[in-house]
Amino acid sequence: MRMIPNNSGPGARVEDFDLRQPLSAEDFRTILRALGRYGVLCFPGQDLDAPQLAAYAGRFGTLEVNVANLFHAEGLPEIMHLSNMRDAAGKPLGLSDAGQGWHTDMSYSQDIALANVLHAKRVPMRDGRPLGDTQFLDMHAAYEELPAEVKQRLEGRVAVHDFEKFWDVMRMRPGSIRGPLTEAQKAKKPPVRQPIFRVHPVTGRRVLYCNPGYAMRIEGLEPAESDAMLAFLFLHQMQARFLYSHHWTPGDVLMWDNIATIHNAVADYGADEPRFILRAQVMASLDYAALAA
Repeated sequence: MRMIPNNSGPGARVEDFDLRQPLSAEDFRTILRALGRYGVLCFPGQDLDAPQLAAYAGRFGTLEVNVANLFHAEGLPEIMHLSNMRDAAGKPLGLSDAGQGWHTDMSYSQDIALANVLHAKRVPMRDGRPLGDTQFLDMHAAYEELPAEVKQRLEGRVAVHDFEKFWDVMRMRPGSIRGPLTEAQKAKKPPVRQPIFRVHPVTGRRVLYCNPGYAMRIEGLEPAESDAMLAFLFLHQMQARFLYSHHWTPGDVLMWDNIATIHNAVADYGADEPRFILRAQVMASLDYAALAA
């Protein structure tokens, strides 16, 4: 396989590799190391069905079943459909608003995610250009460029992350089909405490693990200081030099690091501009430091 780093921001393109083939131990280690180094990997020109995507993603850890338990592939609840399309009866074929707004998947869970793996089958187009970019921000770089006094103030501190925060924001968006969370769903995902600075399991470097989608408050700080510090961190993360925006092409498999990036799905396409993507989420369930060594 050939790794071609992006010109700026995180990310790399991985060419000359068919993800349908079984991963050798050497290929697995190469991809894991590249994921830690680049944060986002694009494998273009792939053609995987849902079981093949599950087999590839499952090599990197346990696959999560989304708490909403909606729109999954037949017989594979670990593979979710992301789509604005409907069937002949008008029934949605997938979750249409997934990933909108800056966040890190599973930061609201005690058991965090290593990576997302998405496979584009249909990409919305307008005037010959793709719509629905997925954007990423590099949290290795964001941590490294924090002012020293902020690092000192936040060293060892935790932030409270809450799944319901993001869900309720998404429910208020026009066209959302999300209903309120049930009490059972809330009980599955209560608020959790996450370290603001986390050591990455592959790179051994620190990352800023705090995102506007789920982080509610910083423990040990007065409410006003907590609010101001979170606002500073979120603004700091958004600097253009940390950004990579992925322009989708049908056949792309995009794998990104959920520890060292935050992401946002751009909703710039209409209901008549079809989008269909298969999604798998890999939980951080393995000893990645040992596997990458």
